[in-house]
Amino acid sequence: MSQDPSTSTRSSPAALLVPEPRAGRAQHAACVLLAVCFVVLLLTGEPLMSITHRACAQLAALQLGVLLKGCCCLAEEIFHLHSRHHGSLWQMLCACFPPRWHLALLLVSGSAYLDPQEDDGHSPRLTLACLCQLLVLTLGLQKLSAVEVSELTESSKKNVAHGLAWSYYVGYLKIVLPRLKECMEEISRANPMLRAHRDAWKLHILVPLNCDIWDDLEKADSNIQYLADLPETTLTRAGIKRRVYRQSLYVIRDKDNKPRPCVLEFASPLQTLFAMAQDECAAFGREQRLEQARLFYRTLRDILSSSRECAGTYRLIAYEEPAEAESHFLSGLILRHLQQQQREEYVVHEEQPLVTGSVELSLQVSSSDLPQPLRSDRP
Repeated sequence: MSQDPSTSTRSSPAALLVPEPRAGRAQHAACVLLAVCFVVLLLTGEPLMSITHRACAQLAALQLGVLLKGCCCLAEEIFHLHSRHHGSLWQMLCACFPPRWHLALLLVSGSAYLDPQEDDGHSPRLTLACLCQLLVLTLGLQKLSAVEVSELTESSKKNVAHGLAWSYYVGYLKIVLPRLKECMEEISRANPMLRAHRDAWKLHILVPLNCDIWDDLEKADSNIQYLADLPETTLTRAGIKRRVYRQSLYVIRDKDNKPRPCVLEFASPLQTLFAMAQDECAAFGREQRLEQARLFYRTLRDILSSSRECAGTYRLIAYEEPAEAESHFLSGLILRHLQQQQREEYVVHEEQPLVTGSVELSLQVSSSDLPQPLRSDRP
């Protein structure tokens, strides 16, 4: 019985390379700062009605900006009514004015401008608020920060990485992983050495965060040697007759030249990210590539950890290339993961010993209807 790779995700080296999803702490910080500002206003000694009036005026100005921004968007979207919104005016309005109670809040807080106790008229102030908001929109001062864009794209799950991870899982891993141990059992008949390393009967997927993938693993590291191909999985899929899926078995040699078998391959979708970074049409820089590679790893990890049929059949190995080239960096990295798997296998067997059939279980059934002590050594 082996430990699920997902259970050791948080303690793995990849946890230091791949950031976890944001936990909404910015919203919590906003609540704390809101309370602080409220306390500061109360300590100034200004009347509560005056504070409320000014707060409503500020809210009205902000909501005016939202409505004006929606009107500007509407001026563009009206030309795409049929191509983008299927001719639906309501769909276009909802796209330009998201339902976040902006209009209702504007009507409530806008009452501050109609306060009869004010000496000056409200119209100049409304016009001035509109002028300021339109100036902000024109100068582009309301653009989202890089953090906001990143959080928005991650929460909406519309990144390139999300699509690549799901495609990799549905189109490949979901097909080959459930049959992996069966294939290893078959190939081990001709290679008895494999039976001594059952803890390594998993598909080890290399995820280099720089997306630089070697087509030939033996050229990447001389301590990695090709051994054989696993039995093929053949399916008719997407109009392709007898499509073939197969994995390669390698031998990893340590510094003492001891061999360790391992089913190994790179995460092929990373080649797409690398190619996009090389193509000017994709407008994909190095930082974007690194961010998408991390997101790809995290998304794939979450998908596989929730898949019952793939449990215990894979291991994701995310890493960053060292600054100085090392001839055996990759083999060393893989060996460390293999050693960790062996320790996990040993710990599970130690903590959960199996009861064999040689142990006879005796059932003690009381002949009395009265409550009996739990301990059998008591009369």
